[in-house]
Amino acid sequence: MNALQNLLFCIPKAAILHGKSVGFALQNSRFRNAKAKLSFFLGIIFTKQTLFFCIFLKRQRGDQFSKIRFYRT
Repeated sequence: MNALQNLLFCIPKAAILHGKSVGFALQNSRFRNAKAKLSFFLGIIFTKQTLFFCIFLKRQRGDQFSKIRFYRT
C-alpha cells in the first residue's frame, strides 16, 4: 500500500513543483524588468530636480531667468 501511495503522490507533486518553478521564473522576470526601469526613472527624476534647482539658483542671483514668474498652485 505504501508503494502505491508514493506512486500516486509523485504525479501531483511533479505538477505542483513545475507550477511553482514557472511562478518563480515569472516573478524573477518581472523583478528584473522593474529593476531595469527603476534606474531609468530615477535618472529622469533627478535630472528634472537638478534642472529646477538650477533655475531657482539663477533666479536668486538675478540672471536672465529672473523675469520668469513662479506661481504656487
